[in-house]
Amino acid sequence: MKLPRPNYYQGILQLRDINDEILNFVCNQIKKRADVAITKTVKFDNGVDFYITSQKFIRILGKKLKESFGGELKVSSKLHTRSRHGKDLYRVNVLFKLSKYKKGDVVSVRGDKVRLIRIGKKIFARDLKTGNKVTIRNSDLN
Repeated sequence: MKLPRPNYYQGILQLRDINDEILNFVCNQIKKRADVAITKTVKFDNGVDFYITSQKFIRILGKKLKESFGGELKVSSKLHTRSRHGKDLYRVNVLFKLSKYKKGDVVSVRGDKVRLIRIGKKIFARDLKTGNKVTIRNSDLN
């Protein structure tokens, strides 16, 4: 494979509040692909940004992270430039943020003990006292 220009990237994979297992998972996924490279890495107190040469791969990797580890996934794209042929070219940002909680955890929400069933855009849980299914706001868990 021809190496990309040093500053070339099609998107940014933003990882926040992650552990070593997730970091290793991402690095192994990238190593498997000969057509994908990290051209820049920026470290933060709560995570890391990888500038990656394949937009499609970043989207796929984001979905794999969400399926494997749960957490929050946000995908956004931004107009970068226009090609010689007049086509709009976008860069993509994929933010993956690991949740403090995972499926099966028992937490207290507004004084009631609940078991988390599903964590996504909405959080679903089962009240341990009544057995009813309840929807929880993200702000109630923090």
